[in-house]
Amino acid sequence: MTEKQLQSTIQLLKVSKRIVIIGHKNPDGDAVGSCLGLYFFLKNRGYEVNVIMPNDYPDFLKWLPGSDEILQFERQHDAVVDTCQQADLIFTLDFNALNRTGGFGEVLESLDVPFIMIDHHPQPDEYAAVTYSDTSMSSTAEMVFHFIDYLDGLAELSPEIATNLYAGILTDTGSFRFPATSATTHQVIAQLIEAGANNSLIHQEIYDTQSPDRMKLLGVALNNMVLLPDYSAAYITLSQEELDRCQFKKGDTEGFVNYPLSIKGVVFSVIFIENKQEGIIKMSLRSKGNFSVNDFARNYFHGGGHTNAAGGRSSLSLEDTVKEFISILPSYKNALNHDS
Repeated sequence: MTEKQLQSTIQLLKVSKRIVIIGHKNPDGDAVGSCLGLYFFLKNRGYEVNVIMPNDYPDFLKWLPGSDEILQFERQHDAVVDTCQQADLIFTLDFNALNRTGGFGEVLESLDVPFIMIDHHPQPDEYAAVTYSDTSMSSTAEMVFHFIDYLDGLAELSPEIATNLYAGILTDTGSFRFPATSATTHQVIAQLIEAGANNSLIHQEIYDTQSPDRMKLLGVALNNMVLLPDYSAAYITLSQEELDRCQFKKGDTEGFVNYPLSIKGVVFSVIFIENKQEGIIKMSLRSKGNFSVNDFARNYFHGGGHTNAAGGRSSLSLEDTVKEFISILPSYKNALNHDS
């Protein structure tokens, strides 16, 4: 964060009383953890604070401190709109384009309220009065820790703040194994543990409280896995019928796309998930090395994200989406095999 950005932030906080913090649609651990971590910090400083998510989020995150205070745009439309219209300042965390909030974005675009963006995704839009963007960071939760530090607030870290930020960093780094996990990330984690984050309990609540149905769905997903050795790639499909058969709940497929990357020689993994209610195929893309799934998703599947982790979507059928994906791979054969 530059000195100019910091001073602008301090000035905005000085003239604000009511603050809203917003995460992206289909919130993950980083979105929820970073928003709640900032929520407790600002609340402890005396602000009136609300956290808003565009829609629901996985059950394995609903134990986090403060999660019962989160408003959801899809469920509480009128209350959310009223809250945003009364806000003096809005923070947007873990996304950098208002359309990443789905239909909520139209409400946000209509507001005459200053925004502060805190995010680590590339190519941020220019909607915020202060844009704190750093693509080298492991997670937005780590950025919130540094943001608190910029505001001389590390002495104010509470167990609630520490727990939420730890959860955000843990999930977005894949338990600290992704390349963006730096020495600084581990130093931040150490300070969060010292501030009261119970690392063992957090890991248990996030990863060791799965339902039998989710484990069955994982079995279906792995059984559907297809290896493409010519391209050092693999993909998984899940149809709506398979999801329904396993009593799918939001968040149940979290992390499934990473399993093929544990196979020797695989550097590119994709999962295709049929969503008949929305009429789309949702995609998660992951890679190892320098192969950019961000570019791949942006170029072909209306998505984006990071170099090694991105999302996308297709309006074709599940079968035709997979066919399109496979047809693209020959153009990347050299790049994929170079990283294998």
